[in-house]
Amino acid sequence: MRTGSNFLESNLNAIPGVTCHGEAFNPYFIGGENKQQMFGIDLAGRQADPAGFLQAMQTQTEGLAGFRYFHDHDPRVFDLVVEDPQVAKVILTRNALECYISWKIAIESDQWWLANTKHLRTVRPRFDLAEFETRLGVLQTFQQRLLHRLQVTGQTAYYIDYADILDLDVLNGLAAFLGASGRLKDLDFRFKKQNPEALRDKVANPDEMEAALAQMDWFSIAQTPNFEPRRSAAVPQYLASQSAPLLFQPVKGGPDTQIRQWLSGFGPLAQNFDRKSLKAWKDGHHGFRAFTVLRHPLPRAYAAWCEYADQEFMPELRPYLKRVHKFAMPPRSKPFDSAEQFRAGFLVFLDFARHLLAGRTELRVTPQLASQTAVLQGFAAIQSPDLILREDRLADGLAYLCLDLGIDAPPLPDMPDPAIPLDSIWGEDLELAAEAAYGRDYQAYGFRRWKTP
Repeated sequence: MRTGSNFLESNLNAIPGVTCHGEAFNPYFIGGENKQQMFGIDLAGRQADPAGFLQAMQTQTEGLAGFRYFHDHDPRVFDLVVEDPQVAKVILTRNALECYISWKIAIESDQWWLANTKHLRTVRPRFDLAEFETRLGVLQTFQQRLLHRLQVTGQTAYYIDYADILDLDVLNGLAAFLGASGRLKDLDFRFKKQNPEALRDKVANPDEMEAALAQMDWFSIAQTPNFEPRRSAAVPQYLASQSAPLLFQPVKGGPDTQIRQWLSGFGPLAQNFDRKSLKAWKDGHHGFRAFTVLRHPLPRAYAAWCEYADQEFMPELRPYLKRVHKFAMPPRSKPFDSAEQFRAGFLVFLDFARHLLAGRTELRVTPQLASQTAVLQGFAAIQSPDLILREDRLADGLAYLCLDLGIDAPPLPDMPDPAIPLDSIWGEDLELAAEAAYGRDYQAYGFRRWKTP
């Protein structure tokens, strides 16, 4: 609620047939500072029925009714208006650093808008990098959420930058976007720009600010690109003990069979969950612990390759490997001719996984091939794990889990090696191919190379 957005609001209100009711859903007031009522509805009534408040706004306003919405306003209103294509979206943007410093000045000066320059209060706040990054992260998350919802509902918005609000033609273009017949002849300059100085002159520690900002990754150079589809929580795959308060959330390609046998040491298993039965199990096992296990990306990819070679869980992959990667799988039910051929197939499989996860193929991303990062993000929609264990310390991790619950841990069963152990075919080319395909997991969980020469 600074001069820029107030200036835009005042000029919107100057367009015939358009009324902007200010911050109608601010948590502390309705429309403007110290206002506690609008359309015959008070703050409590608005909070109890935001949809009813919107309806009252529409019916009691002549012409187009609008309001200003910020990321920290009533989240229910976001859902109400963003899905409605009859609601026009106008998105005011500003340089993130300018926005942060403007906010800091307003906080310290307690001056949120300026109509008379003789009342200007000048302060020089200190730039705080941690505070700036936190605020920037919140705003960017909201902007990304807004953009995504507009995209999936097939809507567009009118984007206007802080620097554009003084352009009469741009504001009249906004009037055309809104479908208003009226146009502005002049701008309303009732609200004055409060801090027109250069950024360096607005803060008490400009040199410290510049040094701190120089370290920021503005263009996400260090970020691993992610083109994977979002995954569901995969509730039907969960395993739980009927007697012990333990819920296992498997990641395909991990030590699922080993954990299944370990859980069976407590007694009968609960499985084939849906959301209703999972809730019932949780209600009957208060204090339960949910856990999952991460496996190093290279042996996890090898487990997927071994499963595919045995079961071909993707029928469409066989012709794809032949057509695109020039690799012909042996006839079904016939083993590979040699370990060398099996290794060559695994190398091709890793290259395919790299292209698949980069969104370069028309094939679906199966759970066996999805990154562990995407799988864990999918879990969070229903039940985030209390504990994420690592396979290389699995026995210790399970012992700790049981100690935390005050129950005795059954021994962890040994598992047989595959017919062609990964150790026997390992090479640096496999290591590099796994890193290329699953770089997101390597970075997210700090995996080092599985083996060194």
